[in-house]
Amino acid sequence: MNKEDNYIDINKKAWNQKTEVHVNSEFYDTPSFLEGRSTLNSIELELLGDITGKKILHLQCHFGQDTLSLGRLGADVTGVDFSDKAIEEARNLSASTGVPARFICSDVYSLHEVLNEQFDVVFTSYGTIGWLPDLGKWAKTISHFLKPGGTFVFAEFHPVVWMFDDNFEKIGYNYFKADAIIESEIGTYADVSAPLENEMITWNHAMSEVINNLIKSGLEINELNEFDYSPYNCFRNTEEFEPGKYRIIQLGNNIPMVYSVKATKK
Repeated sequence: MNKEDNYIDINKKAWNQKTEVHVNSEFYDTPSFLEGRSTLNSIELELLGDITGKKILHLQCHFGQDTLSLGRLGADVTGVDFSDKAIEEARNLSASTGVPARFICSDVYSLHEVLNEQFDVVFTSYGTIGWLPDLGKWAKTISHFLKPGGTFVFAEFHPVVWMFDDNFEKIGYNYFKADAIIESEIGTYADVSAPLENEMITWNHAMSEVINNLIKSGLEINELNEFDYSPYNCFRNTEEFEPGKYRIIQLGNNIPMVYSVKATKK
């Protein structure tokens, strides 16, 4: 078996190790989350609207901060992640906060084997689809779990960002999906000095690939937005030009850094 075929096991090992660092990192600031801080940003909150009483499926939820932030807004939440360590931490966080939530350990493509219901909203955000090789299967999964008339809300780093090398000095990668990107990473975005070294396998996905697969899976695009900043300080050479808004110093507002999509199942 080549590495690309074994991408789930390779990436899961990396994310299990990252989770242990992330839970205790300043980046995720778990103490303030336990005291009530929401981890959701205006970008996704505006698309979600009032979610009181709504059933929400959160795909690729990591260790559950966003899932539980949705729960604090009155939603009935289910979080899904392929990292068993992340799901264990998410359940601990649910118990510690007293916010009820269900967490399921599964990769996106296998979720239909362990979950059989539909939701008012499917949500996923920031650094998720790069870990998935097939956006056709991804979009079909979203459609499968949405009720007719249900809403998909998606916020993600813009594919233009992933074209650059780590220092944002030159083009290092193809904008369009090409071969799998197999790389080793020292540290992690939440703590660059963490004593971690992990091999990871990712794919770049163009905007057209995302949108067309959602349309093909029976979703109607209601909104597509682009933003010239990141709400997270997770890249190199950044500056915080407004509270909670980061740009690459030498690029300013010249590139899109995040996009969001709202779609409805017909």
